[in-house]
Amino acid sequence: MILTSFQSVPVENTFSLTIKVDELRNSKGVVQFALYNRDGTITDENFKHYYKMGTSDIDNGSAILIFSNLPPGRYAVNILHDENENGKIDKGLVLPKEGIGFSNYETINLLNRPKFSKASFELNKDSTKLIKIIYM
Repeated sequence: MILTSFQSVPVENTFSLTIKVDELRNSKGVVQFALYNRDGTITDENFKHYYKMGTSDIDNGSAILIFSNLPPGRYAVNILHDENENGKIDKGLVLPKEGIGFSNYETINLLNRPKFSKASFELNKDSTKLIKIIYM
């Protein structure tokens, strides 16, 4: 009889991140959720530097999306209430016409511009984040 020994390779733990947004001003369009995992990637007005992205329909003024199989690490979330579903932030003269939001931000203005260092959080277990949507 031959006994064979197999060395198991540890599989990295992965987690899920549930993102919720409430108090949307209407049910037009979709909510776009962009997830970032590197410093210097936000603000990302053209959505070119995200790690993962998804969209969700709006139900009764709220939307939810779950990112699955995420390795542990630092992440930040950027949300767009994309009312016309064109995948970009529509602006007036300077300010967005549609709602936006970032993890760890309650307000956004010229003195409080989003940056990864403030918006990021540690993901080391399954988590849920409620993001405030801001209309300017």
